[in-house]
Amino acid sequence: MKQMKRLGNILIVLLLLGICLLSSWSKGEAVHTSMQDTTNLVLENIQPNLFSHDSIELVKSSIPFAIDSLCEVQGMNQTLKHFFQELEALRQGKDTVISIVQLGDSHIQCGYLSGQLMRLFHKDFGNAGRGLIVPLKLTRTNEPDDYFIRSTIKDWQKGRCIQREPKCPIGIGGIGIKTMVRKINMEVIIAEHNGAGYEFNQAILFRHPLATPLIATGIPRDSVKTQTGKVPFCPNVICDTISFSTLTDTLLLRSHTLPTKYNNLYYGLSLSNGKAGVLFHSIGVNGAMYVNYADSNYVKQLALLKPSLLILSMGTNETFGRRFNAAEFKDQIANLIKLIQCYLPQTALMITTPPECFQRKRINKKTVYLRNTNTDIAAKTIAQYAREKGILCWDLYKITGGKGSSKIWFKTQMFGRDRIHFTKETYREQGNLLYRSLMRKYNNFIREKNDSIINVQPDSTFAYVIR
Repeated sequence: MKQMKRLGNILIVLLLLGICLLSSWSKGEAVHTSMQDTTNLVLENIQPNLFSHDSIELVKSSIPFAIDSLCEVQGMNQTLKHFFQELEALRQGKDTVISIVQLGDSHIQCGYLSGQLMRLFHKDFGNAGRGLIVPLKLTRTNEPDDYFIRSTIKDWQKGRCIQREPKCPIGIGGIGIKTMVRKINMEVIIAEHNGAGYEFNQAILFRHPLATPLIATGIPRDSVKTQTGKVPFCPNVICDTISFSTLTDTLLLRSHTLPTKYNNLYYGLSLSNGKAGVLFHSIGVNGAMYVNYADSNYVKQLALLKPSLLILSMGTNETFGRRFNAAEFKDQIANLIKLIQCYLPQTALMITTPPECFQRKRINKKTVYLRNTNTDIAAKTIAQYAREKGILCWDLYKITGGKGSSKIWFKTQMFGRDRIHFTKETYREQGNLLYRSLMRKYNNFIREKNDSIINVQPDSTFAYVIR
């Protein structure tokens, strides 16, 4: 319908041009003057939906030493064209959902950087829901502070992608939890303050095909509908969809039937609210490296989220390896990206570089912190690989000062105690930097698009050109 409207607008413009030109020629008036008047008339009568919306206001970051001139996404604009077109469609009122995934390590697991990025996308393009949440605390590790997943079951087996031999299969969130208990219970809660605005009316449960299905309890039966998955979407994964008639911030799950086989293995849930906008999925595992996600079965699961944009944010943990070297690290990046390009061929891909950190060592029976020189190698390897392969790159290492910047991070009290991780506020500011860089690219796309729709050239014989 929108394409038909735009075609109609173009035909109207051409008709107006023709009438004005014939009128001016019949009266013997100067063509140049007539065309300027025609241009003004046409500009006044063109409908707004021919043009893109105004540019997005760039968010500011309070990291004092960030170099704003370097705060950009490096790579060809064409790579993000389809993603930006989808964002623009949202701003024009299209009823659709765009999926974004950020995959990484502990910098992402805590949820502060990715959470800030998620909220900024929601502010400008619409909030379609909280996205993927995984039972991290049930594996006895930290969890983002905007949700809780609880269970009275204590003997969960924990599988993580960083384990050489995971204790149970790994799911879409990089972990899995398994129990031999027959009666299953889980409670999903959106945090009252930190999770404000993320109530949901649909939950997709990712589980093992042999795990007992879970149903929502504690609410009227006629207000909930459960669609149990029948066929695995990929090896070891099946999806159940639970829908509600109204928004809720709490979900109580119980096993519906007693399982005939004890393989109660669960991976996480994706929460949405039925609205148009962005669905942002943050996936991070403490200690994760490129090699930990470079598995075809895992990338097939990742494809279930159908991301329009996939952001890879790793590289810190690799730099602490005793035998770390650029060549091997480059191969590890390539192995994961080849799988992504195989199973997610339509997804725009961006990789980010890690910020410089310290390395703790014992010298003369004293603990000292030295600059992690391998970070420089890792960042340069990522950026170089991105250039060679035509992949988008966001160089946080370079933006925040590069070599020697760890001392500035420490001096400005932005590091955590271990001088590897950062404070909550600093992660959020890094999220601001990333969003600022993406929106600079988006704003360039908007300007180029508007210029291609209309180009006023008063001195030309045909002053109004529609390309």
